[in-house]
Amino acid sequence: MRATLRTWFRRLHLAVALVFGCVFGLSGLTGCALAWMHELDAMLNPALFHAAPAPGPLAPAAVKRIVDRLAADPAYGRPSQLMLPARGGEVAVAWYRLPPAAGRGPFTLDRSRQVMVDPASLAVTGERVWGQAGLSRPLLMPTLFHLHRYLLAGDAGKTVVAVSGLALLFTSVAGFVLWWPRARLAAWRKAFSVAYRGSWPRLNYSFHRAAGAVVAPVLAMLGFSGCLFNQPQWITPVVASVAAVSAQDKPKRGAAGDVGVARAAQAASALFPAARVARIGLPATPGLPYEIRLRQPGEVRRGDGNTRVTVDAATGRVLRVRDPLHAPAGDAFIDWQFPLHTGEAFGTFGRVVISIAGLAPLAFLVTGLAIWRQRRKARAAAW
Repeated sequence: MRATLRTWFRRLHLAVALVFGCVFGLSGLTGCALAWMHELDAMLNPALFHAAPAPGPLAPAAVKRIVDRLAADPAYGRPSQLMLPARGGEVAVAWYRLPPAAGRGPFTLDRSRQVMVDPASLAVTGERVWGQAGLSRPLLMPTLFHLHRYLLAGDAGKTVVAVSGLALLFTSVAGFVLWWPRARLAAWRKAFSVAYRGSWPRLNYSFHRAAGAVVAPVLAMLGFSGCLFNQPQWITPVVASVAAVSAQDKPKRGAAGDVGVARAAQAASALFPAARVARIGLPATPGLPYEIRLRQPGEVRRGDGNTRVTVDAATGRVLRVRDPLHAPAGDAFIDWQFPLHTGEAFGTFGRVVISIAGLAPLAFLVTGLAIWRQRRKARAAAW
């Protein structure tokens, strides 16, 4: 019975790897670079992201000046979202939604215009289209991001990547089950050994087995979280069945009016005075609220953080608060997935681990194909 089960696991492990191996390898290689996305983007485009040094986070009044400066310029207008710098010497990034170039279809990539603004001088340092594929310096990192998450194929690619995430989760677990040694010290020692001894097939097999066992838990996590990001409606109900998850419904449209971006930011900061305002979503039409994103000290997610405050645009009243430091268990579990996926949950060490793990799918694809071919030759010779 055990032998039959192992045979089925081996066949499924092989079948999934053959079908999705190229997607696994591509996702891993692009993920290696994306673990350092912001640093690489700034290094490739210093003129685009460099701003005059400024002390501390931007005050709400400074945020208002940026929005007013853009809104008054017919070349830009009022942005749909404003990402604020985390430290001095960085730009603010204004986002503008762009319609699809040739109508929307299943393979259409969403595009947004990014305009970079020096917060001190209010000078525009440059712009680019997020979602436009290209290998130029400004477009390289966004292209890698969209290749990693969408295969540059819009909603269709998004679904393929989500399915491949589940496939990676399964094949990682299956490989771990196949690796599990007998309860003997010699068997465990052999399970973690990589041996050559003049035989390339032995090296391929021992490396595939030992390295796979070490990396399998990381790859399983990456597969699960990758599916969650692209198709949360597949995963969230499963999480909600075992732990509390907050409702994902959007606030209803309210009365028309606008208290202004400064007052909306102040309302959010008043709730979390130690937090940094990281991102502000401006109302697209009258009646919609402001969406403020902050990062509190102690949050597992770096960068923009995961603290969210919804503010009524007409009255400045807080409509909803999402505090990751006091979140229900299901929300906390979901909140951990992005920092784990990027490695930032464990700082530089975590990102190095993710970069190394990103090389693993390609290595396992090569060694796995070599093992498969060797076994096919052996079976053919036996006939």
